[in-house]
Amino acid sequence: MSPTPFEAPETTEEEILAATYRSLTTHGYAELTIKKIGEEFDKSPSLVYHHYENKDDLVIACLTFMLDELERELSTMDVRDPDERLEEFLAWVFSGFGESSDDEFMSLLVDLRARACHDPRYREYFTRSDRVFHDHLVAILEAGIETGDFSGCEPDRVASMIVTMLIGLFVRSATTTDDAWFDGTRCEVEAYIDAIVRGQDQA
Repeated sequence: MSPTPFEAPETTEEEILAATYRSLTTHGYAELTIKKIGEEFDKSPSLVYHHYENKDDLVIACLTFMLDELERELSTMDVRDPDERLEEFLAWVFSGFGESSDDEFMSLLVDLRARACHDPRYREYFTRSDRVFHDHLVAILEAGIETGDFSGCEPDRVASMIVTMLIGLFVRSATTTDDAWFDGTRCEVEAYIDAIVRGQDQA
């Protein structure tokens, strides 16, 4: 799971998307303009206008590129040790909380997710994004059931529940100033996984 997207853009289009990413994380969605993206672009800003009509086209293309890369990376990950893979996935997700740069990016994603209420392009993107994480979890759970590491849970339903809980964590973290709830909530998420996935008695 590469921590820095667009490290080495190979085409003009990727360079434009890299400029979009930098501008988006610097200015946020509300202050983002094609002009500001052009200022981040090393080549002629007119190329940005040539390839894209408006900032939402650029943002969606940028997010889609990042999701494509993440999906490829997730699809090639070894799940021969499903329990370890699940722990690594959860550790990666939870590691974003408390890191200022990651918190800012999570807030940005929550802001963009809210746009999905009114813009079908963003709704389509976040539907796919949720599905990528859901399917990755299903693959881990199915592998763990096959090896006997996990209990006979329903992978599709459990993956949906875990993704929904994690999205809730992101939204609350990005939209409140109180973080005292986080550690306890993380423990409850892990307790759910221990009970439902690993079949551990929580009594």
